[in-house]
Amino acid sequence: MNGPEIARMIQLLAKLPGLGPRSARRAALHLLKKREALLRPLAQSLGQAADAIRTCSICGNFDTLDPCTVCGDARRDGATICVVEDVADLWAMERGHVFSGRYHVLGGTLSALDGVGPEDLNIASLVARVRAGGVGEVILATNATVDGQTTAHYIADRLATFDSVKVSRLAHGLPVGGEIDHLDDGTLSAAFKARRTV
Repeated sequence: MNGPEIARMIQLLAKLPGLGPRSARRAALHLLKKREALLRPLAQSLGQAADAIRTCSICGNFDTLDPCTVCGDARRDGATICVVEDVADLWAMERGHVFSGRYHVLGGTLSALDGVGPEDLNIASLVARVRAGGVGEVILATNATVDGQTTAHYIADRLATFDSVKVSRLAHGLPVGGEIDHLDDGTLSAAFKARRTV
Protein backbone atom coordinates (compact mmCIF):
# COMPACT_ATOMS: atom_id res chain seq x y z
CA MET A 1 0.00 0.00 0.00
CA ASN A 2 2.82 2.43 0.90
CA GLY A 3 6.45 2.66 -0.11
CA PRO A 4 9.13 1.42 2.33
CA GLU A 5 9.97 4.97 3.46
CA ILE A 6 6.38 5.70 4.53
CA ALA A 7 6.06 2.27 6.17
CA ARG A 8 9.29 2.88 8.12
CA MET A 9 8.08 6.34 9.17
CA ILE A 10 4.81 4.86 10.47
CA GLN A 11 6.67 2.06 12.30
CA LEU A 12 8.93 4.57 14.06
CA LEU A 13 6.08 6.91 14.95
CA ALA A 14 4.12 3.97 16.39
CA LYS A 15 6.96 3.40 18.89
CA LEU A 16 6.29 6.78 20.52
CA PRO A 17 4.30 6.73 23.78
CA GLY A 18 0.60 7.27 23.18
CA LEU A 19 0.76 6.45 19.49
CA GLY A 20 -0.49 3.14 18.16
CA PRO A 21 -0.43 2.06 14.51
CA ARG A 22 -3.58 4.04 13.58
CA SER A 23 -2.43 7.23 15.31
CA ALA A 24 1.01 6.82 13.73
CA ARG A 25 -0.56 6.57 10.27
CA ARG A 26 -2.57 9.74 10.90
CA ALA A 27 0.53 11.57 12.18
CA ALA A 28 2.58 10.40 9.18
CA LEU A 29 -0.11 11.51 6.76
CA HIS A 30 -0.31 14.92 8.46
CA LEU A 31 3.48 15.31 8.31
CA LEU A 32 3.53 14.36 4.64
CA LYS A 33 0.78 16.84 3.79
CA LYS A 34 2.70 19.59 5.64
CA ARG A 35 6.09 18.54 4.28
CA GLU A 36 7.68 21.99 3.99
CA ALA A 37 6.03 23.59 7.01
CA LEU A 38 6.36 20.64 9.42
CA LEU A 39 8.12 17.48 8.20
CA ARG A 40 11.40 19.01 7.01
CA PRO A 41 11.80 21.35 10.04
CA LEU A 42 10.94 18.45 12.38
CA ALA A 43 13.47 16.14 10.72
CA GLN A 44 16.13 18.86 10.93
CA SER A 45 15.31 19.55 14.58
CA LEU A 46 15.45 15.85 15.47
CA GLY A 47 18.85 15.53 13.79
CA GLN A 48 20.20 18.55 15.64
CA ALA A 49 18.80 17.26 18.94
CA ALA A 50 20.37 13.83 18.40
CA ASP A 51 23.75 15.48 17.86
CA ALA A 52 23.60 18.15 20.56
CA ILE A 53 21.68 16.73 23.52
CA ARG A 54 23.55 14.68 26.09
CA THR A 55 22.91 13.20 29.51
CA CYS A 56 24.15 15.29 32.45
CA SER A 57 27.06 13.52 34.15
CA ILE A 58 25.88 14.73 37.58
CA CYS A 59 22.10 14.30 37.71
CA GLY A 60 21.08 12.43 34.53
CA ASN A 61 18.98 15.24 33.00
CA PHE A 62 18.96 15.85 29.23
CA ASP A 63 20.55 19.09 28.07
CA THR A 64 22.96 20.49 25.51
CA LEU A 65 25.32 21.33 28.40
CA ASP A 66 27.17 19.00 30.76
CA PRO A 67 26.68 19.68 33.64
CA CYS A 68 23.10 20.59 32.71
CA THR A 69 21.49 23.99 33.22
CA VAL A 70 19.95 22.89 36.54
CA CYS A 71 23.22 21.55 37.97
CA GLY A 72 25.10 24.60 36.71
CA ASP A 73 22.71 27.11 38.31
CA ALA A 74 24.49 28.57 41.37
CA ARG A 75 21.17 29.94 42.71
CA ARG A 76 19.85 26.43 43.34
CA ASP A 77 20.16 24.77 46.76
CA GLY A 78 22.98 22.25 46.40
CA ALA A 79 22.32 20.80 49.85
CA THR A 80 18.96 19.31 48.77
CA ILE A 81 18.67 16.55 46.18
CA CYS A 82 15.31 15.41 44.81
CA VAL A 83 15.48 11.84 43.49
CA VAL A 84 13.13 11.11 40.57
CA GLU A 85 12.54 8.04 38.43
CA ASP A 86 12.80 9.67 35.02
CA VAL A 87 13.67 12.93 33.26
CA ALA A 88 9.93 13.46 32.64
CA ASP A 89 9.45 13.73 36.43
CA LEU A 90 12.24 16.31 36.67
CA TRP A 91 10.66 18.34 33.87
CA ALA A 92 7.24 18.16 35.56
CA MET A 93 8.70 19.56 38.79
CA GLU A 94 10.48 22.31 36.90
CA ARG A 95 7.24 23.23 35.08
CA GLY A 96 5.47 23.50 38.43
CA HIS A 97 8.27 25.54 40.05
CA VAL A 98 7.90 23.39 43.18
CA PHE A 99 11.58 22.68 43.92
CA SER A 100 14.68 24.87 43.94
CA GLY A 101 17.37 22.32 44.76
CA ARG A 102 19.24 19.79 42.63
CA TYR A 103 17.95 16.56 41.11
CA HIS A 104 19.07 12.99 40.62
CA VAL A 105 17.46 10.88 37.87
CA LEU A 106 17.44 7.14 38.60
CA GLY A 107 16.54 6.02 35.09
CA GLY A 108 13.69 3.78 36.25
CA THR A 109 12.71 1.71 39.29
CA LEU A 110 13.70 -1.57 40.84
CA SER A 111 11.60 -4.37 39.40
CA ALA A 112 12.24 -8.05 40.06
CA LEU A 113 9.69 -9.00 37.39
CA ASP A 114 11.49 -6.96 34.72
CA GLY A 115 14.95 -7.94 35.93
CA VAL A 116 15.89 -4.39 36.97
CA GLY A 117 18.28 -4.40 39.92
CA PRO A 118 20.17 -1.64 41.78
CA GLU A 119 23.11 -1.92 39.38
CA ASP A 120 20.79 -1.02 36.47
CA LEU A 121 19.83 2.33 38.02
CA ASN A 122 21.80 5.46 38.94
CA ILE A 123 21.77 4.59 42.64
CA ALA A 124 25.55 4.21 43.09
CA SER A 125 26.12 7.70 41.68
CA LEU A 126 23.52 9.10 44.12
CA VAL A 127 25.33 7.48 47.05
CA ALA A 128 28.61 8.91 45.72
CA ARG A 129 27.09 12.41 45.56
CA VAL A 130 25.94 12.13 49.18
CA ARG A 131 29.29 10.66 50.28
CA ALA A 132 31.12 13.62 48.67
CA GLY A 133 29.47 15.87 51.26
CA GLY A 134 27.42 19.05 51.25
CA VAL A 135 24.07 17.26 51.06
CA GLY A 136 21.67 17.85 53.95
CA GLU A 137 18.49 16.28 52.59
CA VAL A 138 17.54 13.73 49.97
CA ILE A 139 13.89 13.85 48.90
CA LEU A 140 12.62 10.58 47.42
CA ALA A 141 10.10 11.53 44.72
CA THR A 142 9.45 8.13 43.17
CA ASN A 143 5.96 7.21 42.03
CA ALA A 144 3.45 5.70 44.44
CA THR A 145 3.60 2.32 42.66
CA VAL A 146 4.89 -0.92 44.13
CA ASP A 147 8.16 -0.54 42.19
CA GLY A 148 8.44 3.13 43.14
CA GLN A 149 7.90 2.35 46.83
CA THR A 150 10.39 -0.53 46.71
CA THR A 151 12.98 1.73 45.09
CA ALA A 152 12.42 4.47 47.69
CA HIS A 153 12.86 1.97 50.56
CA TYR A 154 16.03 0.58 49.00
CA ILE A 155 17.55 4.05 48.58
CA ALA A 156 16.54 5.04 52.12
CA ASP A 157 18.34 1.94 53.42
CA ARG A 158 21.45 2.75 51.37
CA LEU A 159 21.50 6.33 52.72
CA ALA A 160 20.81 5.34 56.35
CA THR A 161 24.57 5.19 57.04
CA PHE A 162 24.88 8.95 56.47
CA ASP A 163 23.77 10.32 59.85
CA SER A 164 23.94 13.96 58.79
CA VAL A 165 21.61 13.46 55.81
CA LYS A 166 17.84 13.65 56.25
CA VAL A 167 15.93 11.33 53.90
CA SER A 168 12.31 12.33 53.22
CA ARG A 169 9.54 11.12 50.93
CA LEU A 170 6.90 13.07 49.03
CA ALA A 171 3.49 12.91 50.68
CA HIS A 172 0.80 10.74 49.11
CA GLY A 173 -2.93 11.00 49.47
CA LEU A 174 -5.82 13.22 48.43
CA PRO A 175 -5.12 15.24 45.29
CA VAL A 176 -6.10 18.91 45.37
CA GLY A 177 -9.59 19.17 43.91
CA GLY A 178 -10.12 15.43 44.20
CA GLU A 179 -13.27 13.80 45.51
CA ILE A 180 -13.06 11.06 48.13
CA ASP A 181 -15.57 8.76 46.45
CA HIS A 182 -13.38 8.69 43.29
CA LEU A 183 -10.21 7.57 45.11
CA ASP A 184 -8.84 4.05 45.11
CA ASP A 185 -8.26 2.24 48.41
CA GLY A 186 -4.48 2.71 48.33
CA THR A 187 -4.70 6.48 47.86
CA LEU A 188 -7.30 6.80 50.59
CA SER A 189 -5.18 4.72 52.96
CA ALA A 190 -2.09 6.85 52.19
CA ALA A 191 -4.11 10.02 52.83
CA PHE A 192 -5.12 8.77 56.26
CA LYS A 193 -1.56 7.79 57.16
CA ALA A 194 -0.17 11.16 56.00
CA ARG A 195 -2.78 13.27 57.82
CA ARG A 196 -1.56 16.30 59.80
CA THR A 197 -2.88 18.72 62.40
CA VAL A 198 -4.64 21.84 61.09
